[in-house]
Amino acid sequence: MKQRLSDWQERDLRHVWHPCSQMKDYEQFPPIVIVRGEGVWLYDEHGNRYLDAVSSWWVNLFGHANSRISQALSEQAFQLEHTIFANFTHEPAIRVAEKLVALTPEGLNKVFFADNGSSSIEVALKMSFQFHMQSGKTTKKRFLALTDAYHGETLGALSVGGVDLYNDVYQPLLLDTVRAQGPDCFRCPFNDRPASCQAQCIRFVEAELISHHEEITAVIIEPLIQAAAGMKMYPSIYLERLRALCTKYDVHLIADEIAVGFGRTGTMFACEQANISPDFMCLSKGLTGGYLPLSVVLTTNAIYDAFYDDYNKMKAFLHSHSYTGNTLACRVALEVLTIFEEENYIEIVQRKGEYMRKLAIEAFSGLPYVGEYRQVGLVGAIELVRDCDTKEPLPSEDRIGYQIYKMALAKGLLIRPLGNILYFMPPYIITDEEMRFMVETTKETMAQFFAGWEG
Repeated sequence: MKQRLSDWQERDLRHVWHPCSQMKDYEQFPPIVIVRGEGVWLYDEHGNRYLDAVSSWWVNLFGHANSRISQALSEQAFQLEHTIFANFTHEPAIRVAEKLVALTPEGLNKVFFADNGSSSIEVALKMSFQFHMQSGKTTKKRFLALTDAYHGETLGALSVGGVDLYNDVYQPLLLDTVRAQGPDCFRCPFNDRPASCQAQCIRFVEAELISHHEEITAVIIEPLIQAAAGMKMYPSIYLERLRALCTKYDVHLIADEIAVGFGRTGTMFACEQANISPDFMCLSKGLTGGYLPLSVVLTTNAIYDAFYDDYNKMKAFLHSHSYTGNTLACRVALEVLTIFEEENYIEIVQRKGEYMRKLAIEAFSGLPYVGEYRQVGLVGAIELVRDCDTKEPLPSEDRIGYQIYKMALAKGLLIRPLGNILYFMPPYIITDEEMRFMVETTKETMAQFFAGWEG
């Protein structure tokens, strides 16, 4: 029996095509119409509320309808909403660039504005390629990326991604990328443990660099967490060794910190934990605290200088979009960065991350079908498996993560899964009580599902 739809749901399904969705699913499970947000909570048209444990696709840092950010956005809207960014500029963009240069690893001194994460990846790929072309290294036309990587869904970003779900259908259109096996600490081929790991798996990258470094322009990586791959987490020594390899073989390192930047891993940026500076750093998501689309690419003076010349030399970086450096988005980003400065949120994230770890380990350790609970900073993931000893995966066709997600929504919790991995990435303003609700409701929902599963 089909659920009776509200007027808004009927109108949505008549015209709206939703992302990352099989729209046929919506016939049985229609979209939830959200009318307002407050703190970690989303409220639907019927007054039901949902704890946003995934920060609305990882973007929300300081809660929905945050008073400081909303006020800054409102004031800016009445002053200047947008201006062309070629030959013009404005204070919010300048101040955001200054703050980002001060906050990011040493040597990242130039800031290029884009409008979303995938676009920032495209910018970094193009900059790296053009840098090498203009430096006389004309054989460098390929990129090296890891298995299970995710860097966005535009064609260049898909080309360096490695998640078949997103890539397979578009394979004929994609760039010829060199692929190296990435780290998988849960199913480590060397039987290492993260605490004592020396990143033996970096040998897979090194082998490809030895064979192909003369044709590789850059290696791209998600530092510390391969997010869409199922929150695969690995130790910082892997980044240290990768940075050394990129330097040795004259290959750029692109750090995709779109998901993990701005405190998610317990430091402002994940690269800090390895004490490395990439050649490019891509940032988005949390940059505007979940308010507006904005991304940036930070790079070095040396890379910038390869594009700096007389106009008739045709070395300029010709990449733009109409909303480059959007004033409203930059003003919001400025407020987000100011909140970090004034309210000491890195220490808050570290403290709340430890509390979440304590709750989760108590809740999930030893449960049937829980292969592992893993966590970095304020990102936690539960890997569900058929057999905890062999780590045999659950059958993907049963869509178990999706079933648990739907059941959790009925209990007021939003934990959108990644396959059969459930994860927590809550806003930083979550309270201890709300965190307990998040963890306990997840445990209760898992137990309810598996009690009736005939696997």
